Amino acid sequence: MPDILVVDDEQEIADLVELYLKNEGYTLYKCYDGAQALEQIAARPFDLAILDVMLPETSGFDLCRKIREAYTYPVIMLTARTEDMDKITGLTIGADDYVTKPFNPLELVARVKAQLRRSTRYNAGAAPESHVIDFSGLEINKDTHECRLYDQPVDLTPTEFSLLWMLCQNRGKVLSAEELFEGVWGEKYLDSNNTVMVHIRRLREKLHEPARNPKFIKTVWGVGYKIEG
Repeated sequence: MPDILVVDDEQEIADLVELYLKNEGYTLYKCYDGAQALEQIAARPFDLAILDVMLPETSGFDLCRKIREAYTYPVIMLTARTEDMDKITGLTIGADDYVTKPFNPLELVARVKAQLRRSTRYNAGAAPESHVIDFSGLEINKDTHECRLYDQPVDLTPTEFSLLWMLCQNRGKVLSAEELFEGVWGEKYLDSNNTVMVHIRRLREKLHEPARNPKFIKTVWGVGYKIEG
């Protein structure tokens, strides 16, 4: 079963998360500060991490950056703040999702399951029939979940891969943020949700896209995004 890292300095919350996730059969590793978490991150690869933003010594943002130096497994941020900037910061540095405190434990369980499903698909072996999109120097393989740009590997998280694959599948067609969010995250889109915008920004950075005139992912103002090539 999946190994999950939970980092929260509020022991009651960490225990609550442990209770609900252990009921799903997951193995939990709990930490109450950033120093403990850094030791766990260095000691073993996890299948998913749940990180509180506000921690003593080392913030959840710092832990997320550390994880992204070596691993692509999903990261869910817990934040007591409702400011969009916190959410954007977490997504920008590599988090896949965020949950605002106080939260319904069942909602967190659902988000964990969704991220693990996406990660499992991302890491699955190749199927007999290959599904590859290859154009203008960009190659993306759905079966092996590999992305290459000008024959150089591009390290994508499962969420980033799913978003890029959806855009590539609909090459030349404009997809709204709502269509992308509901297609990739599988949840109802809210107008105030900046998740798609932040992930598009991260994809452009990884594809070395110039901000003013990107080659691949184009913004159609007031409508959405499309892939060209």
